[in-house]
Amino acid sequence: MERTQGDGEVDHLERPSPLTDKERVMIQASWGKVYQNCDDVGVAILVRFFVNFPSSKQFFNQFKHIEDAEELEKSAQLRKHARRVMNAINTLVENLDNSDKVASVLKLVAKAHALQHKVEPVYFKILSGVILEVLGEEFPEVITPEAGMRGNLLISRLHRTLIS
Repeated sequence: MERTQGDGEVDHLERPSPLTDKERVMIQASWGKVYQNCDDVGVAILVRFFVNFPSSKQFFNQFKHIEDAEELEKSAQLRKHARRVMNAINTLVENLDNSDKVASVLKLVAKAHALQHKVEPVYFKILSGVILEVLGEEFPEVITPEAGMRGNLLISRLHRTLIS
């Protein structure tokens, strides 16, 4: 996405390069198995993100002062945000064959995080890595090296779109 000079408004969102049918099917099949446990997986991702990168909590008034991983896991606000993150990812994965829908969702997420919440783009890249790390650990039978590579390809495309 490009911003117009001076006003901070999102002007244009570039669409990621299309995935091959094989890549799309592989990602969707792998994700379907992950999404069955979306609440626990989402919490694991955010807890890992916040524990390993504590500066990322600065954007979350509700739990930015929670240091303990177990307390973070129990936080209703964190669990709610984890569900939103997983639902957004699910929407993207379900619509990999619909570039307009993917672009629309990314535009909404990017605009809210960049303009409303003032999240620095580097945190999207860090979170992308945490997502792949947690999924690889939690679902080694689903997130095979090939699927992980395809997921990394998807996430890197999404990341480039969010920060461009």
